[in-house]
Amino acid sequence: MFGFEVSPWELIVRGTLIYWFLFLLFRFGLRRDAGSVGLADVLLVVIIADASQNGMAGDYKTIPEAMVLVGTIAIWNLLIDWASFHFPWFRRFAQPRPLPLIQGGQLQRANLRRELISTDEIMTKLREEGCTSVKEVKLAFLEPDGHISIIRAEDEKTR
Repeated sequence: MFGFEVSPWELIVRGTLIYWFLFLLFRFGLRRDAGSVGLADVLLVVIIADASQNGMAGDYKTIPEAMVLVGTIAIWNLLIDWASFHFPWFRRFAQPRPLPLIQGGQLQRANLRRELISTDEIMTKLREEGCTSVKEVKLAFLEPDGHISIIRAEDEKTR
């Protein structure tokens, strides 16, 4: 129960490979679905929940094996946050830049298509912000957390 049946190094390698696979999948493939919680936060919770469950259910056979795997995943999450804070080049890799969806009252159709955002979806968001037309919007961005932010054209005039 308190010994190792699987090498701690194997657990570290497994945890590292799964973490990076899921990080890259979320970063480059599932950006819009990340929601309001940061990408790394969602990833950390999901993986740790699964890794912890396996340890508690006995799939790893011992508690230390589960602890090594969970610790490996938590350390990668901490290292990515630390590197993103300290190194702008790494931040550009780890966090997508805001993507323009509307500029100067014009839909950026290529960006909408790339992110699989329909015109109906963007119009719903505009209505939620009190806009009845794309022409009322100076800028709209898909933010790194998956939300859409809107700067109305009239906001600039009132400053």
